Amino acid sequence: MNFSSISSTVQPLLLYAVPLIVCCVLLEWWLTQHDADKHYNKHDVNASIGIGLGSLLINALLKTITVGISWYFYKLIPWRLPDTWWVWLMAYVSIDLCNYVAHYTAHKQRIWWATHVTHHSSEHLNFTTSFRNSWTQYLKIVFFIPVWLLGIHPTIVFACYQLDLLYQFWIHTEMIPKLPRWLEYVFVTPSHHRVHHARNPQYIDKNFGTTFIIWDRLFGTFQEEIEKPVYGLTKPVKSYNVLYLNFHEWADIWRDLRQTKTVRQALLVLFGPP
Repeated sequence: MNFSSISSTVQPLLLYAVPLIVCCVLLEWWLTQHDADKHYNKHDVNASIGIGLGSLLINALLKTITVGISWYFYKLIPWRLPDTWWVWLMAYVSIDLCNYVAHYTAHKQRIWWATHVTHHSSEHLNFTTSFRNSWTQYLKIVFFIPVWLLGIHPTIVFACYQLDLLYQFWIHTEMIPKLPRWLEYVFVTPSHHRVHHARNPQYIDKNFGTTFIIWDRLFGTFQEEIEKPVYGLTKPVKSYNVLYLNFHEWADIWRDLRQTKTVRQALLVLFGPP
């Protein structure tokens, strides 16, 4: 299979899931109509949908570039792994680990935070919050190079990446309580992700996992949900403008870079904590 064949066979799994996603959003909206704590805010939802549609468009436009990059690294490796169940499992687990590293780094270094802050800008948590994927998050593609260097075929990697992304949809809700302990020990659940989106002091920078919470347990970033989460940024963004929500941190970085006088100062602006 050559480059053009891969580009044509990468299936848009996210688009196939749209009907189910829409049904879940409508059901959650209906169930929360009379709940003052969990209600949908019209302006917030519109912002989330606008950001999500923009993200989908950007990903579609960059699909060929993504396939090209993956094909380049795949061709660098002299070995090839077979299309078997354990390779699919390896691909999924590897992608999830890379997602953990990318997610952790995005909370620790300002330039990567700029690609992620949009996702945390809402002061609500519902299924539509999962749509808030920054229009510049594509830059984090570099974190997935190790997966392409495993010798796994790019079509398998792309399929697993989309499945990992789809998994993250259902964990953005307050409607699902804590689940059985064995499941909560291994997998990321809504309870875990409520902690991640909260700005309570003990919840900040916790639970970075996307499918598996075991990474957080292994690397010391796990936090149980023990008090009611308060969502959003520590410095709230009082705007529903999708352009501002996507680029305000980049504008702040540029402003701070213009005031630097040394390379060291510039590096601190880019790679220091948010």
